[in-house]
Amino acid sequence: MVTGWDAEVVTEQAQKLATHFWDSREAFHFVAPIGTLAGCIEHALQSDRRPFFISDSEDNQTAGGAGDVTWTLARVLARAEFRGVDGPVVVYASILGQQAADTIARAGVGAIVTVVAGAEVDSIHEGPITMTGRVHAVKHGDRDAIIECVLQVGSVFVVITTLRKPYHHESDFWELNLAPRSADIVIVKIGYLEPELFGMAADWRLALTPGGVDQDLPRLGHCRIHRPMWPFDQSFAEPPDLTPQLIPSSNEPFADMFQGRVLSIPNNLIMK
Repeated sequence: MVTGWDAEVVTEQAQKLATHFWDSREAFHFVAPIGTLAGCIEHALQSDRRPFFISDSEDNQTAGGAGDVTWTLARVLARAEFRGVDGPVVVYASILGQQAADTIARAGVGAIVTVVAGAEVDSIHEGPITMTGRVHAVKHGDRDAIIECVLQVGSVFVVITTLRKPYHHESDFWELNLAPRSADIVIVKIGYLEPELFGMAADWRLALTPGGVDQDLPRLGHCRIHRPMWPFDQSFAEPPDLTPQLIPSSNEPFADMFQGRVLSIPNNLIMK
């Protein structure tokens, strides 16, 4: 969209901008190393850089994720490398589970408990997950999470909360008796790493996992869209029509463009 007072200049610049976006469409990419969850874990295990961070982007809570998607955690716990307590140390932050957090908090540090957590809000890709492990830490009174617990399942330290909470700061881990800098792998529900996390990571990958805020747009299955549309379609029989459309000034109705609704805009020219 281009705005201005001179219709000729606005039209020219809108055309130039649209053409630039179209010509650059294949150059847009993540400004981070990406991969599948399995690929990211394999890379982390083979790397000698510690701690190795993996962003579980499917359930990024600060992007609107429910915080209780279990898809990634289920696959982490199923891996043979992490089943024993002597395996590579993994910190997973976090999974939402009110009843699980209550059960763990009542049991106390050192207890062995079995709990069910996750998938109460978002169960599209994976159902609730059952975990048996040793209570590593319990913290009450967090302004976001209310109760935070850590359950050690094999070599995986799973953070379980009453309410969803993003783990963006090193102190979030310290307060739960976790040492992320000493871990082999730290998995956080986020997109790009926040500054403190990035500073701690010796290396990292962004896992394109399925969930409420899935970053792999083509696999989302959009159907009620105009086709062809990039990036859902990779080939086009002919280039799109990028001819600019002039939207009238605010004192002129443009009902035809908005299905009979008369809208107002600032008293200048807008090209799109």
